[in-house]
Amino acid sequence: MTALSVLDLSPVCAGSTAAQALHDTLDLARLADGLGFVRYWVAEHHNMPLIASSAPEIMIGQIAAATRNMRVGSGGIMLPNHAPLMVAERFKVLEALFPGRIDLGLGRAPGTDQATSYALRRRQGISEEDDFLDRFSELMALEKRNFPAGHPYHNVRAMPDGVALPPIYLLGSSDYSARLAGQIGAAFAFAHHFATFPADEAMRIYRDSFRPSAAHAKPYAIIGTHAVVADTDTEADRLAATVDLNVVRRAKGEMLPLSSPEDALAFDYTPVDRARIAQNRTKLSVGSPATVKARFDALIEATKADEVMVTTMIYDHGARKHSYELLAKLFA
Repeated sequence: MTALSVLDLSPVCAGSTAAQALHDTLDLARLADGLGFVRYWVAEHHNMPLIASSAPEIMIGQIAAATRNMRVGSGGIMLPNHAPLMVAERFKVLEALFPGRIDLGLGRAPGTDQATSYALRRRQGISEEDDFLDRFSELMALEKRNFPAGHPYHNVRAMPDGVALPPIYLLGSSDYSARLAGQIGAAFAFAHHFATFPADEAMRIYRDSFRPSAAHAKPYAIIGTHAVVADTDTEADRLAATVDLNVVRRAKGEMLPLSSPEDALAFDYTPVDRARIAQNRTKLSVGSPATVKARFDALIEATKADEVMVTTMIYDHGARKHSYELLAKLFA
């Protein structure tokens, strides 16, 4: 049976607050832990009124403390925003506190707009070049303590000493990320829910490129997908109206809190908007458990994914919890 896990962006809903969204994340995590989900990841985004998750390492500690069984991790830490030593030390602390339960998912993008990205990194030195590999190499050198004699970092230790970094996952939505994950011997999480690159091709590239590493002797692939599950197809379709409006707004650069299904259904969509919604629905699984099961089965068959990681960005927290409850029964 394919493993099932959760990606939670801590969505903010219209009429509510970002603080409530973070508390909803803790509530959903407790539920997911009891339902048997294998892992729970939180994201890093900045300057987005839609998403409350800006400090995943803090939320990981809170979630791990509130749960008992699941692995908890980042989906992901946006490495361009952080000094590698800080990433190493924060995740070593988490691993020391919750041994064997922490994941370090790393992303190549900043997770925000250009100005906010600059504000996050202005003391680090800004480059227009993609410096992910440099930062990743530094992170690994700190972990293995293999800076050569004479290097300024030769005597630098990531503390707490004697605690290994958690397992590393590379996040991506392109062929480049898939190939890179394989070449560095990392596990790979593909963001099918917003990627334009075909998921099955990305997974093939990852496996074909894979080189065994100390952390991973063989490839391990997670497919990230968006699902809205309800007792009936009709109810799920109503709930997913929130997703439809969010897709339209984000395409226009409007990162607004999630609207209710009623407001979304009443929205005056243009033909271009409706075409965008239809395109997104090809990657969104909406329906009753039986309907979504058929969609998931086809996705797993096409990608040969080892694990399905599900995000559900809908307005009502109770409905979101129920969606995961129904999913858990499908994968029991």
